[in-house]
Parts: sequence; structure tokens; C-alpha cells
Amino acid sequence: MTTPNPAAPAARGSDRLARFWRGRTEDAPWVRPAFLGLLAATGLLYLWNLSASGYANSFYSAAVQAGGESWKAFFFGSLDAANAITVDKPPAALWPMALSVRLFGLGSWQILVPEVLMGVASVGVLYAAVRRRFGAGAGLIAGLVLALTPVAALMFRFNNPDALLALLMTVAAYGVLRALEGGPGAVKWLMGAGVAFGFAFLAKTLQAFLILPPLALVYAVCAPGGLGRRIRDLALAGLALLVSAGWWVALVELWPASSRPYVGGSQNNSFLELTFGYNGLGRINGNETGSVGGGGGPGGGAGGGRWGETGIGRMFNDAVGGQISWLLPAALLLLVAGLVVTRRAPRTDTARSAFLVWGGALLITLAVFSFMAGIFHEYYTIALAPYVAALVGMGASVLWEERTRFAASAALAVTAAVTAWWAWTLLGRTPDWLPWLRWTVLVAGAVAALGLLVSGRVDRRLGLAAAGLGLAAGLAGPFAYTLATVDTGHQGSIVTAGPSGGRGPGGFGGRMPEGGQGGQMPGGFDGQGQGQGQGQSQGRMPGGTPPQGMPQGMPQGGFQGSRGERPGLGGGGGGGMSGLLNGANVGAEAKAALLKDAGSYTWVAATVGAQNAAGYQLATEKPVMAIGGFNGSDPSPTLAQFKQYVAEGKAHYFIGSGEGNGGGPGGPGGNSEISTWVAATFEKATVGSATFYDLTKEK
Repeated sequence: MTTPNPAAPAARGSDRLARFWRGRTEDAPWVRPAFLGLLAATGLLYLWNLSASGYANSFYSAAVQAGGESWKAFFFGSLDAANAITVDKPPAALWPMALSVRLFGLGSWQILVPEVLMGVASVGVLYAAVRRRFGAGAGLIAGLVLALTPVAALMFRFNNPDALLALLMTVAAYGVLRALEGGPGAVKWLMGAGVAFGFAFLAKTLQAFLILPPLALVYAVCAPGGLGRRIRDLALAGLALLVSAGWWVALVELWPASSRPYVGGSQNNSFLELTFGYNGLGRINGNETGSVGGGGGPGGGAGGGRWGETGIGRMFNDAVGGQISWLLPAALLLLVAGLVVTRRAPRTDTARSAFLVWGGALLITLAVFSFMAGIFHEYYTIALAPYVAALVGMGASVLWEERTRFAASAALAVTAAVTAWWAWTLLGRTPDWLPWLRWTVLVAGAVAALGLLVSGRVDRRLGLAAAGLGLAAGLAGPFAYTLATVDTGHQGSIVTAGPSGGRGPGGFGGRMPEGGQGGQMPGGFDGQGQGQGQGQSQGRMPGGTPPQGMPQGMPQGGFQGSRGERPGLGGGGGGGMSGLLNGANVGAEAKAALLKDAGSYTWVAATVGAQNAAGYQLATEKPVMAIGGFNGSDPSPTLAQFKQYVAEGKAHYFIGSGEGNGGGPGGPGGNSEISTWVAATFEKATVGSATFYDLTKEK
């Protein structure tokens, strides 16, 4: 009989740990530790000061809180646990956060840590995608560029759907690249990419399909095998996409409308209408019924419109440039260089296919973002970040291998010089912030360019030093912007990355004012057609025009823009336009009133607009009905429905405007009939600085 060796399990565990740390035997010893270090550094960077953002976008945080309480709200993406109305997106992006809240309770970290993990995962997937064909060095450069892109650092610490979308688009590209390698498992990888596209649709509807045409075209042309097989594979991937996205859509459309929440953002209680209207073609042509500022007519004309200037320079302008464009010129140059180097390769060459996949994804997304006339916010550009990072890593690797040829070394030198010059330009837009940095970057980039130009024929060590200096110069600007981003909390629906004093949306020259002061847009628009909530302060924003991402000609009302401590909502505001369109401040008096006999009501309160409702719901963790959805313009509930809810004793209070904001309860908007009826029928009282109407006490 053999005597068990108690040390054997420990030895096996030690061997597994050693293999995990060492990685592949064919890799250099530094590869796996460097990769793990990149992931750890990304995680630590994104976790830094995370709780300063509080509940970040209170609109989505309220839905997360509801999903943590109710599985029905979880499934539909309802704004409250009583399932009055949904968010104006499908719910997939809410699911990881809602599961976290269900497991660990409601809090800033519980909501935002899943977003951080998505950021780390995106860096890991991008590394894996690039290193398979171009080596570990290229993968590390790509991952580092993604991690240090300011808008990525912003959105992977925020609770908008864009974080999950960016991760799933990276996964989809990886699946297509694996399928392009051929072999018996190719179709499975392509179907996996289809599943990623499907769930990306359930995160942010049609934006998920922006890169689908170029990726499908690259596979149809460049994949191994006959044309018939390639078409069959694409059909199977399309079926996987349809199933992974369509199951939820079918259930929502077939579900009786009377027993599910109203589809927020739609005018006819239809998810398909939301998909192809407000969240679909409306984003392209500007015809967005139910949008803030109305929905009639295109937002563009002669290069501009309600949502900012359009055109090829949009990604480089004052509003957007500091978010994403630091290495965008380099990515475009290296895309051209990579295609030139691989121009004589066979049809199925995986290096050229990779440039076509990432380059096609970049170009089509760049074109749509540049010319779309509908709603556009700066943080949308996180979608570009993985594509830019991949092209930088791949292009630098390909040119480095060819550096003994003058054309390749010259291309590297030009890329380093252009990148440094553009960083110098971007940093010049914040002249009082780290003024020494822009000149340091410019000089370092020039020295690196000169070294790269001559190193191919002189000395490899000189080339490595020049390449390292060029990389450091290229990343110094975005790294500094990223540090400024993670060092500051961000709240509200319109947030931007970068330092205080940076040129924000539409040329706005800084963050929200300090000391808890709000900002009022010209015309006093609050995003939902309502006045301020409990304890909300006001003040006008500098400048005479709305920032990019907000329309011209806004209706009257109060604009919510709180920065500083927010009772019940966490810490301060944030960079750029942080704090705009955020939930109401909720004081102790209002919270106590709402919690009194809360168990006797389906909704402890109702109020116009989802952001206002979100503040009260997050403070009390009780359902608050958001009349009219996000903008207060959705026809839900109707006046008759609301009267029925009141008659059945389902709602306790109606929360109107804060004192001095005018416009009546809820302010002007698509649900003014409800506001007018409430004001005429029920007793009102001032609770803190908000007007409460007790729906159980008629005049």
C-alpha cells in the first residue's frame, strides 16, 4: 500500500503558480510578468479614487438599484423596482452592476468595480489579439495605449453602457482574427464574434453594428477556404448574432404591455421603435423624437447643428481632441504603413487581415462619429480607443522589423514627430496646466524621431533607446490627462476626461464651479423639463452657447449641475462637464418624508424626469416613478393612468420644482397635464427646498 504524500498537492499548486507566472515556454521570461504587471497596473490605476464619483450617472445607478431589488426590473432594465418605465437602452450593461449590488449591497464601489474589471479585461483581450501575430511587445504597447487613453480611463470607471460596448467590440474583433487564421475551430471563433456583437447590441443597440460591415467583408475576402465556405461561416455567425440579441428583443416585444414596464425613450412603447428611431437613425440624421430640445428635424447643416460641429475635424477639435485623439494621427499613419508593408502578401495573410480588421473598425467608427447629426457626447469616443491602440502596437512592430530599410525608419520617425507635435498642440489648449510638459514632449519627440531615422543603419541599442523615448513622448500627454481624470470624481450624464481648466464640450473652459455650485445652461435647461430637486443650487455656466452634446434652443427650466458633496449620492463632481444632468440632492427632511409609511405604497413618490427621480430613489432605496422617462418627454404614464395609480393609493408624493425655479410642479414638458392636475388637486408643502404634493390629501 502506497503512503500518501501530503506535500504532493502543495507541490502541484506551486507548479501551477510557476507555470502561470512563467507563461508559455516559447516566450521570453519577461513576457508573462510584463503582461500580468500591465493588467495589475491598469486595475490599480482605474480603482484609484473610485468612490469620488459616488453613484456616477444616477440615471443608470437608479436602474442598477432597481435591478438589485427586483428580477423583473433586472430583466427589463427598469428605472425603479416597481417597473414603471425602463432606461432608454437595452439592459445588458446594467446586469453586471445589478448582480454586484444584489450580492454586496448598494454603493459606489459595488456599481463601479464591474466597470473597472471590464477595462482590465479589454486591455487583456486586446493584448491577446495583437500578440498572436505581432508578438508580445506589440501586444504590450497596444494594451498600454488603451489603458492610458483618457476617455477609456473615464468610462471604465463610470456606469454608462460604453464600457461594456468597448469590451465586447474588442472581443468581437479578437474572434474574427482567430477565425481568419483558419483551421477546424475557425467557424466557432467567428460564431463567438457573432455572440459578442449580439450582446453588444443589448448594451447599446445599433452602435454595436458599426464595425460589423468591415469585419464581415474582411472575412469574406481574406479567410482561408473557398468562397462558399466563407459565406457559410458568415451565415452561421449571423445566426449566432441573431439568437444572442434576438431572444431578449423577442421576449420584450411579445410580452403583454400591460404587465411590463413602458419602454423608455420610445413614443409607442416599442423597443423596435426605440432601436430604429431615437437610438438608431435619429442619431445619424438628427431626427430624434423625444430627445432633449425636441426631435423635429436634422441637427446638422453646413457642418454644424444642435449637437456641435460635424466634419472630419470633429475628433480633433477642442471638445473631443483631448479625449481620444492623442495617438489617432499615429494610428492612421501606421495603418497606411502596415498596409504598404503587407501589400504583396497572399490573400490569406493574417498580418494584413489584422490591419484591415482594426483599420476598418477605426475608419467606419471615425466617419460616423465625425458626421452624425444626432446626439453626440465626447465619451462616445471610447469606442475608438481599442482600434487606435491595436494599430499603434501592430504598426510600430511591423516598422521596427523593417527598420533597416530607410522607408520604414523614416515612417517611424515621422510617426514619432507627428505624435509629439499633436500632443504639443493638445497640451497647448490647457496652457496653465503643466506648462512644462508640452515642451518636454515636443523636444523628446523630435530627438526620438531623429534617433529612429538613423538608428536602423547605426546601432540596434540606439534604435531601442529612440523607440522607447518616442513611446514615452507619445504617451506622456495622455498619461497626464489620465492621471487628472482618475484623480477626480465624475457625476452626471455628460462627463469628460482631462484636467481642470481643459477646454470642455463646445469650448467650455473648465470643470463645474467648486463649492457645490450648479451650472445653468442658457435657457435654463435641466435635461428633463423640470426644476431643481431637493437642495439643488443654481448658477449660470460661463459662455453664451451650450456645450457640445447639448442642443441649441433649449426649453426653460432649471439645469442640474451640482458639484461637491451630494447627500445620499456620494462625493464630488468631476472634470469637464461632470455633474451635468445629474440626480437631485436629497436632504434628511425629504428622505424622512419619503420613508414614512413607505411600505404602504408602490412608489414613494413620482416626479418628472428620470434624473430627478433617481436622486430620491438612490437616497431612499425605494421606488420613485420617473414620469416621462429620461427627458420627461415619453408619454408614460398618461394622465388617466396616473389618476388611476393615485386612486389606488399606489403613489404617496408628487415632487415638483425646487423653490424659485418656476414652471409649476415638474416644470414644462411632455407631462405638463399631470403636473397641472396635481397642482390643482392636492395639498403642497415645501420640504427642504423642494415642493412636495401629498397625493393622499386633496385640497
